[in-house]
Amino acid sequence: MIIERAYVHVAACDEELWPWSVPCVRTLLADGLRFTAPVTFLVGESGSGKSTLVEALAEGFGLDPWGGSHDWRYASHRPRSVLGERIRFEAAPRGRRMVGNWSARKGFFLRAETALDALGREGFAPDAVSHGEGFLAAFRSKFLQPGLYVMDEPEAALSFASCLELLGHINQLVRQGGQVIRATHSPLLTALPGAEIVEVGEHGMRRVAWHELALVDHWRRYLAAPQAYLRHILD
Repeated sequence: MIIERAYVHVAACDEELWPWSVPCVRTLLADGLRFTAPVTFLVGESGSGKSTLVEALAEGFGLDPWGGSHDWRYASHRPRSVLGERIRFEAAPRGRRMVGNWSARKGFFLRAETALDALGREGFAPDAVSHGEGFLAAFRSKFLQPGLYVMDEPEAALSFASCLELLGHINQLVRQGGQVIRATHSPLLTALPGAEIVEVGEHGMRRVAWHELALVDHWRRYLAAPQAYLRHILD
């Protein structure tokens, strides 16, 4: 573990304005977010705020919010976000040097929309491989050292088999001292043994078990009887 808790350092804010109006951000303001496992999945519907949250966590740790590693901080020249610049961390014992020393921080922010640009900066040739293969190539050769690895729905480019391979890489990464925080819609990835699942929504944030996830229930029922869903959508 690198970090044990994330919280927001702010004197005052208008909770009617974005991002403070987002329910999960309000929970972060009130209680912070505690990490109790090396892998944490943030799960929720589109628009729930999970991408806002993971981007702020990455930026608070010193990673470029556009995506990339600790070696390419702010390569995109984007202005720092209101939330990202106010994120603070309580370090786990093995992560105190990283959190206390900016230059010692190691990690990577991988977001689906900008992954190829970020991987190109890392020396990969995005045009030479598929989108999904580029993701897996990064895991095989770049995601090797202890650090904080934040990801925003990278499974969008991956097949079923590739997602299984990705789980193996994540497991190996945490065995080597890494910590992973990722937003996802994947019931396959969230089934990783020992991972913590945080459901994001109108309620803010809450911890849930894999079998309690709405997305797991919907996928089970859809695969068992697709027409039960499709008849409401298709003429």
